[in-house]
Formats: sequence, structure tokens, C-alpha cells
Amino acid sequence: MARHPYLDVDGPIAFAHRGGAEEFPENTLRAFRHAVDLGYTHVETDVHATADGVAVAFHDDSLDRVTDGKGVVGDLPWSRVRQARVAGTDPIMLLDELLEELPDTRINIDPKSDAAVGPLVEVLRRTGAVERVCVCSFSDRRTRQVRDQIGGSLCVGAGPRGIARLLAASARLGAPASFDFHAAQVPVRSKGLTLVRPAMLAAAHRHGVAVHVWTIDEPAEMHRLLDMGVDGIMTDRPSLLRQVMIERGHWEA
Repeated sequence: MARHPYLDVDGPIAFAHRGGAEEFPENTLRAFRHAVDLGYTHVETDVHATADGVAVAFHDDSLDRVTDGKGVVGDLPWSRVRQARVAGTDPIMLLDELLEELPDTRINIDPKSDAAVGPLVEVLRRTGAVERVCVCSFSDRRTRQVRDQIGGSLCVGAGPRGIARLLAASARLGAPASFDFHAAQVPVRSKGLTLVRPAMLAAAHRHGVAVHVWTIDEPAEMHRLLDMGVDGIMTDRPSLLRQVMIERGHWEA
């Protein structure tokens, strides 16, 4: 596929995963602002929908792990969800609030439930943010639904089927491949299989697909992957990845 404007940068992309979850409470305005203050152009977040259809920047199905609240996000109205505090201190963000607070930042979005698709599409249309987001999900169906509603201008990442096709192409199995996604966002390994290998990168790059790897929090692994030629790294430690990128000459002050 043609390179999407979301990916049109010089050198590998540094992503602050959930804003940088090891440095500030995840998916909070403080975390995202910290990443932007460090110089990050790209951040990653997740989207759930409340029971009344409000899109929130939140990872888990329930409030229990990271907030002082209780209950499943999709079962609660926004009036209840908004009372919870991440790490006991920070409010849960609306997706449109995140887009408005960071108008110059490119945002990777993972819709975490089927119910999130409609509210996500509505926010992207209303805020005019389509050109500066990339939607990537573990669900091929969700990604397809978002793209079908938004159109071909949306940057999308591969789901499980797309990753499987990319791995088959890297092993040169089956017919020559063509891909309908702009990026493959993957862990180094999954279920005992090493996904990020030189052959996989070569296959992706032959077809214009960028490879972003998550979640990498150790400098030696960051260097190894960058040496291999990955197109981006997602980290919970944005200060550390920034330093690695500076050392390699990939960071603009």
C-alpha cells in the first residue's frame, strides 16, 4: 500500500504506549502531555465505550485494576465512569478530549470492544482527526468496521489474519501477497513463535507495510530491533526510548 501520512516521518517512530505507563498513570492527560513534552510525535491509546455510548481512552474492560472505581466500563454510564480516578489521582479521558488536547500529535488507537466502534467513528468524524490516527485491533472485524465507515483515508493496522498472511509471505508460502493494511503492530514473540525476524521485515517492506513492535522497555532490545530495521517501537518508558533514539541520531529536539 502507499505510505500513509500518519507514517510519513524520517526514521523509526517512537510511540508512547498508553502515554508511557511506567512513568505516569496510563492513558491519562498527564502521561500524554509528558510524552509530548519529551518530543514524541506519536502516542498509543485504547478505546472503550460506556453504556451510554461515550468513547473513553481506557485499556481494561473494567475499572478495577488501574482506578479507584469498580465495574465494567461498558456496563456503566459516563456519569459513573467519570467519577473514577486512575491511580487514585487522574480522571479518565474522553477520546475527543485527548484529540483536542493534543492537536498536533498522531494517535494510535486500539478499539477494545465491538461497542467502541460506533462511538470511535463518531468522534473521529466530529473532530476531523482521521488523517492523524491509525486504528489497530486484535479483532479483524473491528478494524474492518471502522474502515468501512470512515473510508480509505484511514490508516489501519493488521489484525490476526493480516499478521498470519504477512508471516506466510515472509516464508514465501502460497500465492504472492497483497495487503490492505498500512502497518503491522506486533510483539516480538507470541505463543512461542518469533514474529519479528529479518524475513518478516523484508516481506513487510516489499509490500509497503511498516512494522511497529510492542511493548519494549529495555534499551538492549530497543537497539537490537532498531538494528534489525523495525519501523517503530512502542514503550511504557518514553524517557528511555527517547534516549536510545537520541544516541542513534533519530530524535529531533
